[in-house]
Amino acid sequence: MNCDIDKNLAQCTCTYPGCSRRGKCCACLTYHKRRGEIPACFFPPEIEATYDRSIARFVSYHSSR
Repeated sequence: MNCDIDKNLAQCTCTYPGCSRRGKCCACLTYHKRRGEIPACFFPPEIEATYDRSIARFVSYHSSR
């Protein structure tokens, strides 16, 4: 499976400055999984902007909907 970085970049919602994994979804998922987090693309813009990628924040957001 090839990674289409250009296509991924067009859909990537990560706003973290200097992220080296932007557009590299497999690397992003691996990185955040290792840290017990969820990638930016799973959050709405207002939460993504806080850089809180915790599972607790994800659950909290989806529980309150």
